[in-house]
Amino acid sequence: MGRGKTEETSGRRQLTWSNNEWNRAAALCAGQLPLVWLAWWFAMEAGRDDYDQAGGAFLGIFCVMLILPLLGLLHATVQIMPAATLARLRPRAVRGPEWAWHLGGSVLIGTGWSALGYAVWGWPVADTLPWFAGVGALPVLVLARLRGRPWGSWGVWLRSAGASFVLFVVCGVSAAPLAGHYEPPELSDGQLVGDWRDADGGVLRLAPDGQAELTRVPAHNDIDEDGDFSLCDGTGTWTRQGGSDFRDTDRDGVLVRLDGGCGQETYWTIGGTELKPELFVLFGDPDAGELRIITRR
Repeated sequence: MGRGKTEETSGRRQLTWSNNEWNRAAALCAGQLPLVWLAWWFAMEAGRDDYDQAGGAFLGIFCVMLILPLLGLLHATVQIMPAATLARLRPRAVRGPEWAWHLGGSVLIGTGWSALGYAVWGWPVADTLPWFAGVGALPVLVLARLRGRPWGSWGVWLRSAGASFVLFVVCGVSAAPLAGHYEPPELSDGQLVGDWRDADGGVLRLAPDGQAELTRVPAHNDIDEDGDFSLCDGTGTWTRQGGSDFRDTDRDGVLVRLDGGCGQETYWTIGGTELKPELFVLFGDPDAGELRIITRR
């Protein structure tokens, strides 16, 4: 896996990577991934509506752990070690510690990956840039501290795994109380009245008199019908329901019944926030079904 020595006795800079350097970088990248995932979960998921799918995102870390070494090797190869090469390419007249230039190169490469994600997949740069640029900081800084220490290949992996486990448990336990518990908004009948739209152009219009008008709104199918739902047009009625009175949820929602033959009664659970309320329903498997969300606009 190595690509030559790091330095030569002649003083010339070697732009390739040694086995030891690459191995240490991969171990550090793999070791920080549980912490990165925990930070992502806390920033993106904690205290937000789980749409009655609690536990799926948190349990994902156990699946990721099975491939941590490969992910660590990939991260080291596409960011940490190319950044080391960039640091060695700086002019000799430019002074400063190598770790600082290594860190700057890592940020630059992370910025490039963020730009690529925006160009290819449309990922928002404001969301991805802090993660792509910041995820290389810890491996770079610790790698600089490890230079000169006689740790073997297995030694750095074992120490990295041990430190990662301890920090993950400590940080996870500390962050749990700060995550907060999500509470759905309490909407009155009057607050439910209006047009609710989804991302595909569907409209559910709830009138003050309990009448409902649907335009391409999903509704549950009969058991003997193909698929979990149909997109329905037509009219019907709606009533606000307490969660304890309907199905197996403790959350309030809106029960919509259609007059025609398209779809069956469908319970739209109240979610979102007071400022941005939502109605949602999960069709199919509770763990892997299709989630449909409508918002008031």
